[in-house]
Amino acid sequence: MSRSVNVVAMVKDGERFVFLFDAESAPQLLQTFGHYAADPELNFTWYDAAVLSQRVRQLQAEAKKSTTSFRRSA
Repeated sequence: MSRSVNVVAMVKDGERFVFLFDAESAPQLLQTFGHYAADPELNFTWYDAAVLSQRVRQLQAEAKKSTTSFRRSA
């Protein structure tokens, strides 16, 4: 079975934040958002972390829904 790779990205003030993750690494990515938001050296706020976290959770829900739909139709 192949694993899908998801991408979330943000461009802010000319900086690019691009994150790739799969289902197993999503919890670690959410923690990384918190670490980035807490780092005063980065132009990455708690709001940015919240927005990207919400998108990760949406992607997870969509993947779960499509997997469930596929299993039911098989």
